[in-house]
Amino acid sequence: MKATTISARMPLGFWILVLSYLLTPISLNSQPSFYFPEKGAAWEEHSPAALGIDETIVNQAVNFAKNNEYSGARDLRIAILKGFEREPFHSILGPTKKRGGPAGMIIKNGYVVAKWGDTKRVDMTFSVTKSYLSTVAGLAIDHGLINSLEETTGQSVWDGIFDGAHNSKISWQHLLTQSSDWSGTLWGGHDWADRPPGGGSLDDWKFRELREPGTRFEYNDVRVNVLAYSLLQVWRKPLAQVLKENIMDPIGASSTWRWYGYDNSWVELDGQKMQSVSGGGHSGGGIFISTEDHARFGLLFLNKGKWKDRQLFDPSWIDQATTPSPANRSYGYMWWLNQPGKRHWEGVPESVYYAAGFGGNFIVVDEEHDLVIVTRWLEPSKIGEMVRMVIEAVGK
Repeated sequence: MKATTISARMPLGFWILVLSYLLTPISLNSQPSFYFPEKGAAWEEHSPAALGIDETIVNQAVNFAKNNEYSGARDLRIAILKGFEREPFHSILGPTKKRGGPAGMIIKNGYVVAKWGDTKRVDMTFSVTKSYLSTVAGLAIDHGLINSLEETTGQSVWDGIFDGAHNSKISWQHLLTQSSDWSGTLWGGHDWADRPPGGGSLDDWKFRELREPGTRFEYNDVRVNVLAYSLLQVWRKPLAQVLKENIMDPIGASSTWRWYGYDNSWVELDGQKMQSVSGGGHSGGGIFISTEDHARFGLLFLNKGKWKDRQLFDPSWIDQATTPSPANRSYGYMWWLNQPGKRHWEGVPESVYYAAGFGGNFIVVDEEHDLVIVTRWLEPSKIGEMVRMVIEAVGK
């Protein structure tokens, strides 16, 4: 008996369906991995349950954030002066703004699964600004304005700010990892007077032993402002303009955000006056921005620097920026890393990284769970617990 083949037994309709399936484009190959909100449009929301998230725990996390508001004054001028009252000669040099109440967003795969407070309100964001500043440095690499972060900054900025046996050894990488121990005064701020040690006297701080660049981490806004000034020198146009053209406009950010410097941080470049911006609001200034624009920035990083089908910067920059630095394994290129140590968040993946600012401002990026969490005015000591709750909800 002659064997009957499988193809002979199958009806013609079956093979038409198979052929149709094979010729139909697979949507995953033609669509982005995440949802990206259009500029000016309402951000699409999904219920937590629709994305496999425990809604009860998410609601608990949101209530936790709302019930643990930052304890400092809502008048941020008062909060700043109180927060940095130990610093000799500290003063407010740039604009400040009274803040709103707690606000935030939880983003999963680009969709809003929870939000609270006024997410469109523009507020100061303090040292979250540093992560934006770091990104401007990454763009300078992409544009060929800096050949290597290992280069000494004085090769590009030769106006005297990096003169001397110590300062001449400082590289871009040292500035980005806050391990430069740059010594000097900028815009009236002395490096030694910014967050001085708990003990010792003013003379001890002024005449301290300088540490080899790259060997000691020290959070210091004067040195961050040296980085901003140095990047202004290589870009030769305002850094707010660089950020707007290369990042904020392409991701559809609103027109409400601002990036300020100090009243005395104006310079002249190529015959034009420009303001050198600050890397935070320690003395006023920095980036003033809404929760929603922060969330767009976080989503860009979650998607490795790509917005829809447009790569805005080399994806390897994120790997570099989130690699533990030799002087502090919990710090990369102005992003905090959830690594073992004093700042470690228990129950949260060590791959998580985040931008952090005075008063409880955070942008948290969790690649493992495709999450972005933005919080405003959460008591800083509570952020780890809040993030852990969200992670738990996703893992359910």
